[in-house]
Amino acid sequence: MSNIVTKIKLYAEANSKVADFDPFTGNVEVSDLSDGNGQFISKWEIEGLTKPTDAQLNALSSQATTLENNAIAVANRQKEYGSIAEQIEFITEKGLEAWKTNVQTIKTKYPKESE
Repeated sequence: MSNIVTKIKLYAEANSKVADFDPFTGNVEVSDLSDGNGQFISKWEIEGLTKPTDAQLNALSSQATTLENNAIAVANRQKEYGSIAEQIEFITEKGLEAWKTNVQTIKTKYPKESE
C-alpha cells in the first residue's frame, strides 16, 4: 500500500507543482489522529492547485507503490555497491569488467519495477 505523501508528490508533479513537506516552511502537511481513519491532508497551500480528493489520490496508488518499491531497490543496491572508495578499490584490484559484472549482479538481485 502506497504512502499518502508519495501520492501527493505525484499529484503535485503531474500539475507542474511541488509539494513541500517541511514542518516549518512547507506547503503541505499530513496528519494522523490515531483514530483509525489513517492519514489525511491537514494543510494544503500549494498555490494554483486545488487539494486532491481521495479518489484522485487513490488513482495514483499503483504509480506510488512502484515509486516506493523502486526507491527500496535503489537503497538496497547502494548498500551493496559500497562507498565510492570501495568501488574504486574493487576496480583497482579486480578490473573494470569484474566491477561491471558485480554491478549487474546487484541490479539483478534488486530489480526496479517498470515506471
